[in-house]
Amino acid sequence: MSGLSHSTVRTRFAPSPTGYVHVGGLRTALYNYLYAKKHSGKFLLRIEDTDQTRLVAGATEGIIRVLEWAGIVPDESPKHGGEFGPYIQSQRLELYKKYCDELLAKGCAYYAFETPEELEEMRKLQMKQGLQPKYNRKWLPESMGGSMPESKIKEALASGAPRVVRMKIPDGLTIHVNDVIRGGVEFESSTLDDQVLLKADGFPTYHLAVVVDDHLMRISHVIRGEEWLSSTPKHVVLYDFFGWEKPVFAHVPLLLNPDRTKLSKRQGDVAVEDYVAKGYSKEALVNFVALLGWNPGSGSEQEIFTMAELEEQFSLDHVGKAGAVFNIEKLQWIEKQHLRRLNGAELAARIKPILMEELKTKQTVFSIDAITSDGYLSAIGELLRERVDVIKDYVSFGGYFFFEPEQYEEESVKKRWTEQTNPLLLEFCERLRALPEFSAATIEQALNEFAHSKGLKAAALVHPIRLATTGISIGASLYHTLEILGKDAVLRRIERAVQRIAPESVGERR
Repeated sequence: MSGLSHSTVRTRFAPSPTGYVHVGGLRTALYNYLYAKKHSGKFLLRIEDTDQTRLVAGATEGIIRVLEWAGIVPDESPKHGGEFGPYIQSQRLELYKKYCDELLAKGCAYYAFETPEELEEMRKLQMKQGLQPKYNRKWLPESMGGSMPESKIKEALASGAPRVVRMKIPDGLTIHVNDVIRGGVEFESSTLDDQVLLKADGFPTYHLAVVVDDHLMRISHVIRGEEWLSSTPKHVVLYDFFGWEKPVFAHVPLLLNPDRTKLSKRQGDVAVEDYVAKGYSKEALVNFVALLGWNPGSGSEQEIFTMAELEEQFSLDHVGKAGAVFNIEKLQWIEKQHLRRLNGAELAARIKPILMEELKTKQTVFSIDAITSDGYLSAIGELLRERVDVIKDYVSFGGYFFFEPEQYEEESVKKRWTEQTNPLLLEFCERLRALPEFSAATIEQALNEFAHSKGLKAAALVHPIRLATTGISIGASLYHTLEILGKDAVLRRIERAVQRIAPESVGERR
């Protein structure tokens, strides 16, 4: 593949496999994906692993796993029957050398032979002198306006001394960068360094590899974080050196902490994997990340989007310049909105794998087939919908639907359990046992009639029964909870609680 045609939109996500996937990386991938889909284009994944010192084992697989989890699947990959991908830069070294040699032949690049120690001394001296640290062009050849004789360069090459290849930034040049989000941005070439293009180990730097790859992969739009804007003039110069058409650039705003500092792990989780582990759904996290810098525009107040809706509405025209604040409360709100959109069957499908994992380490008196059935899980999903924050809460907060209570809330026992509670509960159990139909309506009617016959308010039974059957003092409708648990479980739990919370120990921790 060579050449560039802007008639077909082609975007890419090009992360380095250096660890976890940052939420900012997920946003970059999402914006590239959405823009490509909006314009019936292609979205590519490229792994930029040329800095071999920073590689983390398993990071590439982690990137692919996160993207697939989020529903962001590259077009040129086995998932779509494609011939390519993901592209791996370390497998393309010959290409970068070829184009680096072309720059050397054109007089746009040159060899340099400093050791790392010499470069560090150069940097320290410049800083001491109040200068911007940059390469001092010691090895720039006389033929390119420098002071190094060609003979010295030939001697160094012949000796096999470690060397790099540096690009020669043109002097006295104003470099124009047209950015979709930021408009026209200008850079003076005097502020730019003669960037290393090819390192001593034969690997390219980011700057050479990104330009070569974006050209060969026919990338029409480069959508990336604002932090790369300062590198873009170097890339523009390289495009001009090669005589290649430039892609459209769009640099999205930084992600910020609530105090408007740059988003960092010091103030909270920044890895996508952390939010997956906490139980956030892909729908909510994708929705939330999309709104970090973008809005639907046209006076729209819509905040809850499906992926299909994002693909239809996304536009770079509505991505702002200002930093976007990562508000965890907003993410939690969005998660709840997406949970409320799921029907019972969808909730059951999401609860089941979480429950199955829990059942690997915990025992239950229930039939496994019964509590993992779609009907049972669907009923729980509908009942607790308004009381959970993430899907995992159905198994943690609603754990009493699957496991026997092992303890009872201490303060609630002190407040709700009297010396009369045990005999009342045991007598009420006989009423429940006699019910021909065990439904929320019949349970409620039986409880109200029983309480009335004893001259009590319903609350005198409601609270102890909730404690006995769930172990906690709060929850969804008690009567519907009891119906889902079933008559046998309810009777067993009430009788068990009566044995464990004896009259003489009321008020003590059980």
